[in-house]
Amino acid sequence: MEAMLSFSVTSFHIPIALENSTPLRKSMLLSTQVHSTTLPLISGRNNSKFKLFTALSPSPITDSSNLSVDEPEVEESGEKFDWFSQWYPLMPICDLDKRAPHGKRVMGIDVVVWWDRNENEWKVFDDACPHRLAPLSEGRIDQWGRLQCVYHGWCFNGSGDCKFIPQAPPQGPQVHTSKKACVAAYPSIVQNDILWFWPNTDPQYKDIITRKKPPFIPEIDDPSFTCLMGNRDISYGYEVLIENLMDPAHVPYAHYGIMNTPKPKEKADREGGRPLELSIEELDINGFTADQGWSKSKFMPPSIFYAYSDPDKLASSAEAKKSSVQKKFALIFICIPVSPGKSRLIWCFPRNFGLWINKIVPRWIFHIGQNLVLDSDLYLLHVEEHKIMDVGQENWHKACFVPTKADALVIGFRKWLKKYAGGQVDWRGKYTGALPPTPPKEQLMDRYWTHVVNCKSCSFAYKSLNVVEVMLQIISVASIGIVATMKQGMMSVATRNSMIVLAVLSFGLSRWLARFIYKNFHFHDYNHAFR
Repeated sequence: MEAMLSFSVTSFHIPIALENSTPLRKSMLLSTQVHSTTLPLISGRNNSKFKLFTALSPSPITDSSNLSVDEPEVEESGEKFDWFSQWYPLMPICDLDKRAPHGKRVMGIDVVVWWDRNENEWKVFDDACPHRLAPLSEGRIDQWGRLQCVYHGWCFNGSGDCKFIPQAPPQGPQVHTSKKACVAAYPSIVQNDILWFWPNTDPQYKDIITRKKPPFIPEIDDPSFTCLMGNRDISYGYEVLIENLMDPAHVPYAHYGIMNTPKPKEKADREGGRPLELSIEELDINGFTADQGWSKSKFMPPSIFYAYSDPDKLASSAEAKKSSVQKKFALIFICIPVSPGKSRLIWCFPRNFGLWINKIVPRWIFHIGQNLVLDSDLYLLHVEEHKIMDVGQENWHKACFVPTKADALVIGFRKWLKKYAGGQVDWRGKYTGALPPTPPKEQLMDRYWTHVVNCKSCSFAYKSLNVVEVMLQIISVASIGIVATMKQGMMSVATRNSMIVLAVLSFGLSRWLARFIYKNFHFHDYNHAFR
């Protein structure tokens, strides 16, 4: 039997071939009994289909875990989760350009990320020049490897010390040595190919890495595994992003048409949704673990939701016993609170099989399908978040009716959030709590500014495809021009017709390519009513 993997990012599936192995799961979460579906490599197409499984169970709802599915109230705990005493991921280092500074916002904090070639390290500073608070992320790395503000030319080294103020007379007071001329530097570290930072510049945290490290995920650094990372800014908040990733039940509905789903023998509706048996195993201030049948999962606050194949259950299958190497995979979603109504997602899917796929398929091809899945429920979740805010985050359990085990992980997250973390992200008074207004769909679901400019692979593909489009237009115009300027008899009829055909084909291809670029790198609407 073929097994399949679906990797969900905000319900987001990345197909990976998994031949002759045990059934695993369909969504980012997985459960017990198996229902097979197929997923194309690029959404909406039939090429390169892979199988995936959704763990489904028709068993009645029972309170088999320490979490009740209809629990309306959650007592707050004496233990409190400190949002500002945690490591936060900024970006995969594969998408950071060492030649220029990058501006990012996390937990409402604006930071600039830049490569200090003098110390061979990534640095994270406050994104404000101490002179007049101009954003350093709009600056440059000068020829001496310093971060330079391009408003007045002030320069800073890797420790945040000001090394040069052009306006200060060389023989005058050394004003650049003043503490007021320094930029606040945050503790930072590269782990699992991701740059992390500690959101506090107090000197007591300078050596925080010796006392507390970011969560470590061994599969990412394991050379026997392969994984491609991606990142995208999301137009809804952290809380909604995480609970959506923990919810497999929405996949057949919110993403219908992206995957080719075989019709089950018995189904209650067109999409074939069925009961799911999910359960929370353990929940405390450090997050929770969950049993999803063919997989286990962990929520490691504040950022990581990590689902991985359960080797004990997989090893029981006949196919696994025949194989000398256990096929393993993990679904890793790193959710970053940016500001109210804004979040950032980093995803990767380590696996120790099908390694050849990543060698022959460009990374941007995978991102096309992944972005379509993200977009297919983005508007739903943006509106949902506004409705939750209308009733109040503290009233989530009262406003939302969640009577089945399919919502066990979502309930678990909301329980953790209320019991240990104040019911929502603590912005420390930076925001009023109001969400940004809903922009037009084309702006809300924009891919260029939320993904393409932040992804080296997609940015390169975007520029290259635009060059090809322009070349096709030039060929079309040149071909018509040659035909028009050549005198009668100087060109054979066959040559003349060939030039005309070339012009028409080039023009047609340029228009098709322009549409392809727009739909896959700018905006692709998803109309659920016509799926």
